[in-house]
Amino acid sequence: MNSPYRETEVKLYTPDLELMQQRLEASGAKIIAPRVYERNMRYENADKTLAPRGIVLRLREDTRVRLTYKEPGTVDRGVVSRQELEVEIGDYATMEAILGKLGFYPAMMYEKYRTTYKLMHTEIVLDELPYGNFTEIEGDFDAIDNVMEELRLDSYKRYTASYVRLFDYVCYNLRLNLQNLTFNNFDGIHVPEAAFNPPPER
Repeated sequence: MNSPYRETEVKLYTPDLELMQQRLEASGAKIIAPRVYERNMRYENADKTLAPRGIVLRLREDTRVRLTYKEPGTVDRGVVSRQELEVEIGDYATMEAILGKLGFYPAMMYEKYRTTYKLMHTEIVLDELPYGNFTEIEGDFDAIDNVMEELRLDSYKRYTASYVRLFDYVCYNLRLNLQNLTFNNFDGIHVPEAAFNPPPER
């Protein structure tokens, strides 16, 4: 399994989450966190240097509040591995104020619903985002491979970009002028899988 400070995971586009749930239950997966709404705020510094360097500073609120820091990672066969530091916070508003005092400002907010399972030494999450549904599998490389085979996921496309970066791609490809990845903003908008492709290099 991952070290406490390292995240190794694969992200798959899985539009039919009901099918994913059926496969998980048939494989004996245990649900460890029922479906919950998440609000995530990404922060930047005054010079806007975090995102260009692949650094994530995020404040997340669901049934608890967590502050997360992530560094750029490596990619091997569609599996992303990178350093992740996370701490639970007692009060969202106070942490928000502290970040502001330190010179960080809210740059972008995104929402999702998440259901979390355990299977074969991995953590599997089913994510419902405003632009589509995804499955993430976190564990070591061998465990991820085993779960991919068990759940018959080898034909599904692997995405190494973050949800925020995928949001940038969707906005570019669909010509959307949106600041935040919210369900409200995407109400009535059809997002085809092709919209997750990165824009051509200039």
